[in-house]
Amino acid sequence: EGHRHFHSHHHLLSTEAAEHPEELPLPTEEPQHEKPQTEAPTSDASPPRAVLGELKVSSVTPSSVGLQWSVPEGSFDSFTLQYRDAQGQPQALPIDGGSRSVTVPGLSPSHRYRFHLYGLRGRKKIDPVSTEAVTGKGPTEEHLPSEERQQEKPKTDFPSPEALPARAVLGELKVSSVTPSSVQLQWSVPEGSFDSFTLQYRDAQGQPQALPIDGGSGSVTVPGLSPSHRYRFHLYGLRGRKKIDHVSTEAVTEESEELPLPTEEPRHEKPQTEPPTSEVTPARPVLGELKVSSVTPNSVQLQWSVPEGSFDSFVLQYWDAQGQPQALPIDGGSRSVTVQ
Repeated sequence: EGHRHFHSHHHLLSTEAAEHPEELPLPTEEPQHEKPQTEAPTSDASPPRAVLGELKVSSVTPSSVGLQWSVPEGSFDSFTLQYRDAQGQPQALPIDGGSRSVTVPGLSPSHRYRFHLYGLRGRKKIDPVSTEAVTGKGPTEEHLPSEERQQEKPKTDFPSPEALPARAVLGELKVSSVTPSSVQLQWSVPEGSFDSFTLQYRDAQGQPQALPIDGGSGSVTVPGLSPSHRYRFHLYGLRGRKKIDHVSTEAVTEESEELPLPTEEPRHEKPQTEPPTSEVTPARPVLGELKVSSVTPNSVQLQWSVPEGSFDSFVLQYWDAQGQPQALPIDGGSRSVTVQ
């Protein structure tokens, strides 16, 4: 029941959610809506004003763009970066409120992108800033950049004697979270600093992949991975073009959420649970009804109860507006979740 209940809401939602990012021309309109609100109740409604600094392009490759920004005043709960992909489809990338840079992966070479960064406080979008970037030339056009590289060489060679005396060291590379299609990694720089990082790994087909990362970052989410697959990640710290230090780690992505599986699992358990019933399952854990507690154009809040027993953890599964299966791991003590 609860599952269907959520689905019907989700379909209702997905149309709104799809329309929402579509409104990329909005930056010109939104400030007009906000003006009257911020002027009248300034004193109580938003005493600490939050302001977004300029959005700058920090790095460009044929398949990605690194962006950075500042928050000269106040703070934001989170950010959203909106842009259209090479097919003209609107994309929205949610970003943690503490971040000041992001690498946008999966772009097409030699393509002009326009990025809009919104700062969010609660559900309110504040202060959009925009910039444009053109991705690098693809492998077929690589003879051209080689000339540029020769011109740049002297620039990076001269400052190196001063830059290098302060040693730069990479801390341990750790896996912070895992889903069937992504791995999040984090690291520290206990000594010195790097201009940029590169994360290298092989995809499920054995093809080498390289993800450029801004020098100010300490974490990255690697998207587009295959479920139940072991990946080895190598993080290089760069100064100029020189790889200074390198750390590695391994991670196994989660199993794919094959939704029909629940019907099979109890069959396996039956023989085990029957003989030693008394010790193994004194209180059978039971899930109460799944209810929708609130809805916005781009999120749904759900709540549930556990009338009997307890669970180690929960997994919420659903299909996004593109029909891709999503799985959200939830702590066993939780009784509600917001699906962004």
